[in-house]
Amino acid sequence: MSIALAIFILLPGLALGSFLNVVAARVPLHESIVRPGSHCMTCGKAIVWYDNIPLVSYVVLRGRCRNCGASIGLRYPAVELVTALLASGCVWKFGLHLEVLAAIFFCAVLVAISAADLEHRIVPNVIVLPSAVIVLVAQTALHLSVEWTIAAFAASGFLLLTALLYPGGMGMGDVKLAFLLGAMLGRTVVVAFAAGMVAALVPSIWLLIRHGSKARKMKIPFAPFLALGGVVALFVGKALLDAYLSLL
Repeated sequence: MSIALAIFILLPGLALGSFLNVVAARVPLHESIVRPGSHCMTCGKAIVWYDNIPLVSYVVLRGRCRNCGASIGLRYPAVELVTALLASGCVWKFGLHLEVLAAIFFCAVLVAISAADLEHRIVPNVIVLPSAVIVLVAQTALHLSVEWTIAAFAASGFLLLTALLYPGGMGMGDVKLAFLLGAMLGRTVVVAFAAGMVAALVPSIWLLIRHGSKARKMKIPFAPFLALGGVVALFVGKALLDAYLSLL
């Protein structure tokens, strides 16, 4: 049953991803996510409904605006596809339980924040702060415990200390994102940190090889890697943490 439902949720997941594209594109620019309707960010022309079908329209239009021919970033179909897969994965893992709503919401927020940070180098407060509160309340209500609150403050405190000791290494947006991760993941937030930092090593090493000592002055957006770690922890965090602790 859960597998069939997980497949069924792919289409609503694509639609959710399309909405997240709007959020990621407009919120950092302090624009309304309601008005005007979908339009080309280059020429401003309204996008007709048949050019606004998730994934399909991008393929049909070959990644270009029908009106002005401007290139449409690969970020748009990527966000739609990733959101759909994550929503489907949440349904497969959690089934028809209330916690699946919290999981899908959590993943959707991570996708929106990652897209915004990649494009605008910012983790919008208007997204991360209310989301963190919602997730903390939801997790506490679903699993009555102080674990979520402790993990949220511990995770954000750890990154805050890191930011203070190594200024310029990460921003306050990452600290707030850590609060969200802790609120959702509880003790398995350590898995999110570990996975995120390991993933961030890949572009860091590539920059170091390509640019040498100059790479130290180059910044990479850290939020997408924290988000990736959050997804890993959401789906397999407990198993990984238990496996690690069993080795001690």
